Amino acid sequence: MLCQNCGKYEATTHVKRIINGEAAEAHLCTDCARALGYTDVFGGFGNVFGDLLGSFFGEMTPSALSARTVKCEKCGSTFNDIVESGKIGCAECYKTFYEKLLPSLQRIHGKTRHEGKIPNRAFSQSDAKANELLKLESELKEAIDAQNFEKAATLRDKINALKEDGKNE
Repeated sequence: MLCQNCGKYEATTHVKRIINGEAAEAHLCTDCARALGYTDVFGGFGNVFGDLLGSFFGEMTPSALSARTVKCEKCGSTFNDIVESGKIGCAECYKTFYEKLLPSLQRIHGKTRHEGKIPNRAFSQSDAKANELLKLESELKEAIDAQNFEKAATLRDKINALKEDGKNE
């Protein structure tokens, strides 16, 4: 079976995720599995529970060990503290350790961007346009992947109109 992500190489990793009661399976080649963060998930299985949770945040490589000195400005947590406890210190930690947390968040939640409901009072008109633009760009990519070029052209025009609208404000 070919990798479902790249379609080029033989799938060697089988991933089954259950999100909100729905099972999703993926067959990935070694390179795609590594790129999506599915490496060494059970690295700390024989150790204490904190090590098990810490393994979700990746292995401590020499470059990661030097990153121990980087601390969150708000709560003082280091990335090593997060790995050991399996818990994020505060909201600022997401910004401070974004690059290191991204693969784990992608693997655990399936997405790295909030897609739920947002109260109308929580964002401005420009935020609404930005969200609409992201949605249209996502639809454009899907239309191109499906080779539905008529729909892609329509979406491209809508995107250009929204961008032009933003320049005029």
